[in-house]
Amino acid sequence: MTRAFAAVAALALLAACSKPAMPDKDKPVEPQSAASHDDLRRAIDDPINKAKATQSAADASAKSQDDAIEAATSGN
Repeated sequence: MTRAFAAVAALALLAACSKPAMPDKDKPVEPQSAASHDDLRRAIDDPINKAKATQSAADASAKSQDDAIEAATSGN
């Protein structure tokens, strides 16, 4: 009796399964890797751009300090 019940339950579960829907042939599928590629590029470029900006600020500060020292020592 339990084997028959198990067989009927298994057949009912298998009958409930259906094929997945086919994708629309007119619309091409977008690659999923494009988003992760952009994220990877951004992850690489962000620290480099931040370092360049910091270097520019440090150079500007150093030039300003050098100009101030030069002005103070030359007597202007």
